[in-house]
Amino acid sequence: MIVPRPNQFLAVLLHWHGSALAAIGPALVGVAVVAFVLPLVNGQWSLEAIDLTPTPFTLLGLPLSIFLGFRNNACYDRWWEARKLWGALVNTSRSLARQARHVLRGQDEATARLRRELTLGVVAFAHALRLHLRQQDRWDELAPFLTEGELARVKACRNRPQGVVDLLSARLRQAVDSGALDPLHLPLLDQQLVALTDIQGACERIKNTPVPVTYSELTHHIVGLYVLFLPFGLFHTLGAMTPVVTVIVAYCFLGLDAVGSQIENPFEEDPNDLPLAQLARLIENDLRSMMGDGDLRPDITAHRGILL
Repeated sequence: MIVPRPNQFLAVLLHWHGSALAAIGPALVGVAVVAFVLPLVNGQWSLEAIDLTPTPFTLLGLPLSIFLGFRNNACYDRWWEARKLWGALVNTSRSLARQARHVLRGQDEATARLRRELTLGVVAFAHALRLHLRQQDRWDELAPFLTEGELARVKACRNRPQGVVDLLSARLRQAVDSGALDPLHLPLLDQQLVALTDIQGACERIKNTPVPVTYSELTHHIVGLYVLFLPFGLFHTLGAMTPVVTVIVAYCFLGLDAVGSQIENPFEEDPNDLPLAQLARLIENDLRSMMGDGDLRPDITAHRGILL
């Protein structure tokens, strides 16, 4: 995710990495070349036969803008819902760790170890969900939070985050059997595990249900044709200024089209996607700090203005 730099207008204006301009640069150059060549060719051969006039582009521009606005709103809704889900994951993780710390009874070593295992299991879930959504096969990253046997058990699961939730559920059962957790309090903690499952399911729904392909294709096709033929409707009217006006208008439409494409899949690792690694590390450090651990890993900060 690109980290905004407030009160730095020039820096934002000149920002390139992850911007819409970087995505549409080649297409914009192609349109600029066509717009530059047309007035030169017209000066030699007088291309009156291909004068389209600005009228069709004026008529098409407004509905196209509205169509792009609807698509971008749909894509942003997906991005914002994904961010709210990970915000809920942060809160649920903190609540579950707090409950494990204070609801479990006893100060003996076995109970203290169970509290720690439950808390680290929640951290493991956050990292497992990140790897699952990004389709990254780096499951050894869970090793600091699970035992060797538990890690092998999670790796054997088809759905690794749910394998972690199953381990957490087994630990709650162990706490009840050992007397560390009152059976009346079990639904309280189990409710948090259900919340973790609900968060994962909602994230998977966004991940596995993209914006309909025909919807995106239609937008790309219309925008592409619009900016490609735009110079043919302007060069008789604007002459030498055709490239300037064409590039400005093409930047608006191509840029709006690119913005929707960049945010419709919020769990990837593109510059405008959610910073899942940073959020998972936040959960890790918050929960380990609650346990009194001092050797926390540093928080993930922006690199070149981008959080991953």
